[in-house]
Amino acid sequence: MPEITMPRLSDTMEEGTLAAWLKQPGDQVQRGDLLAEIETDKATMELEAFEEGVLQQILVQEGETVPIGQPIAIIGAGAGAGAAAPAKPAPPSPAEQAATIEIAPEVESPAAATLPPTPPAGGDARVKASPMARAIAHDRGIDLATVTGSGPGGRVVKADVEAAVADVGGRAAPAAQAAPAAAQEPAAAQPAAAADVEAVPLTSMRKTVARRLVESMQNAPHFYLTIQVDTDALLGLRAELNQRLAADGTKLSVNDLLVKACAVTLRAHPDINVSWGGDKLLRHRRIHVGIAVAVEGGLIVPVVRDADQKSVSQISREAKALIERARAGKLRPEEFTGGTFTISNLGMFGIDQFTAVINPPEAAILAVGATSAEPVVRDGQLATYQRMKLTMSIDHRAVDGATGAQFLADLKAVLEEPLRILA
Repeated sequence: MPEITMPRLSDTMEEGTLAAWLKQPGDQVQRGDLLAEIETDKATMELEAFEEGVLQQILVQEGETVPIGQPIAIIGAGAGAGAAAPAKPAPPSPAEQAATIEIAPEVESPAAATLPPTPPAGGDARVKASPMARAIAHDRGIDLATVTGSGPGGRVVKADVEAAVADVGGRAAPAAQAAPAAAQEPAAAQPAAAADVEAVPLTSMRKTVARRLVESMQNAPHFYLTIQVDTDALLGLRAELNQRLAADGTKLSVNDLLVKACAVTLRAHPDINVSWGGDKLLRHRRIHVGIAVAVEGGLIVPVVRDADQKSVSQISREAKALIERARAGKLRPEEFTGGTFTISNLGMFGIDQFTAVINPPEAAILAVGATSAEPVVRDGQLATYQRMKLTMSIDHRAVDGATGAQFLADLKAVLEEPLRILA
């Protein structure tokens, strides 16, 4: 009988969580049918069937996390779950399965908590629910069978369970207030430490972020360069361009201009657009700029490809679409892999300056601080200028200090004469 295995859906994926089965044992399966929803470290995706027959057996229950390549179900040729099936050709490899994976239409977060195995029958097992909804229901003691789902096909989602929790809490409040003091003493007698700590399971995304950042700090010898940039001209150009583009509905951000400025400067400094290859240095001919995006449960870096070849307005539209899909957990693998340089901007949170961890296998990442008005003496005159600090983290195995310093100096010049961005 052909085995369906956990596919590899991204270059960083080592395991996947079975979010939901869309077929049940005994169901007829056609080639191309959707079998299950798989949660990875990046998004929730749908798994297609590569074989025709009957879903004979489910080997991995909803909520379980298993490594790539492990069998998760068996498809046979019989008419039912218990029917015998003749031998079939070997199943496709995980890589072949991943080739036809598509983004799931309903994603609550890029990755959900790893859950206890779902019982094979009865109770919550018959209820269609997202892993996040199951996690909350499990923690709060909510029976999913009593919750009305508002998701596609009546699927119970996070908001439905939270509403049920609030409803139960509201009904329970009067009884709790009316309870005699003696009945409440056992709860009060519990150790305070146990009530003060909540164990939160790691999401697949958080596990991957933690592992990759530790590897980056351990393997790549980071060094840091900081430079201050006058942004009056940059902000002035942004305002002018936004006025011109208003009719098209395009609104440029400072980050859009930074992506283009970095791409232009990388084109002039190919020694920064590199990766460490162990026994060789990998110099990238194309410039793909990643944008670090905070999402629920972790961090993801969608990539603007060939950023040096695109206009600022193109970059703006593409970046906004990528960020929206990232926060919805709907990025395709090709949209968050292959970056050659990354920008991490915390300026919108009021952070003046910070250092970022390199996103491997890239050799550098630019940390962008807030723009603020500062007094500056020039030509003996005191004036106020808008200024911003940029800090670049660099892998010293791949890039020398002087090379990084020259790149930052040229980036500063481009940002302070921003018409060069448009050239």
